Amino acid sequence: MTDLADRSPEETDLTVTHPVEAVLLDIEGTVTPISLVRDSLFPYARARLADFVAEHGADPAVQAILAQTRELEPEADPVATLLRWSDLDQKVTPLKTIQGLIWREGYAAGDLIAQFYPEVPEALTFWKQEGLPLYVYSSGSEEAQRGIFGHSQAGDLVPLFSGFYDTRFGPKRDSASYDAIRAEIGLPAGLILFLSDVEAELDAAAAAGFRTCQLVREADGTVPSTRHPVAADLHEVSRLFTLPQPA
Repeated sequence: MTDLADRSPEETDLTVTHPVEAVLLDIEGTVTPISLVRDSLFPYARARLADFVAEHGADPAVQAILAQTRELEPEADPVATLLRWSDLDQKVTPLKTIQGLIWREGYAAGDLIAQFYPEVPEALTFWKQEGLPLYVYSSGSEEAQRGIFGHSQAGDLVPLFSGFYDTRFGPKRDSASYDAIRAEIGLPAGLILFLSDVEAELDAAAAAGFRTCQLVREADGTVPSTRHPVAADLHEVSRLFTLPQPA
């Protein structure tokens, strides 16, 4: 990881003198309560995983997931491996992909509805209306991300976003992942603001030159960072970084 002090003067100046031109968002603990994933989505997927594989085992997407699982754990039954990874909350692509597929069925059936923190739909909608591009980076698969934003108590929020990034771009605590995302977004890192509740993720983004802010949600018991700006909600983020906000 590149040390923050190793940034060039131009990169450092960019983060200070230029406005934010894009926002990259974490999901869990940032725009949704941690309980949404921990108490609702994870148990839902785990309870249905074995039956889902049995029912959809001939589908190319599921076959690819099982093949990837076998590559990582060649001596074990892939379904057992996926269940064990689920119990350990492992951030591995095959697990995240199959969870996303299971959740897609749950959303379509009306079993699942995502809950956001109260200010989130309004703030995101206003940022988008004012021309600020929005992106998501989560350890959950792109399918899972689209499911959360597409089936919420506020309706379908997917059109607000210009891109969804997951573990295919690398771990969230690795600065190289943010370098890859910056290349996809096509802006200098110093013009992109990354929002997360996890200090280690913010450290990695900052090492890649991103601007950062930690969301400290009281309901989630988030420990405030001493290395990054902190905000209680997206409206406070708007004030801290002079982003558009409703009057």
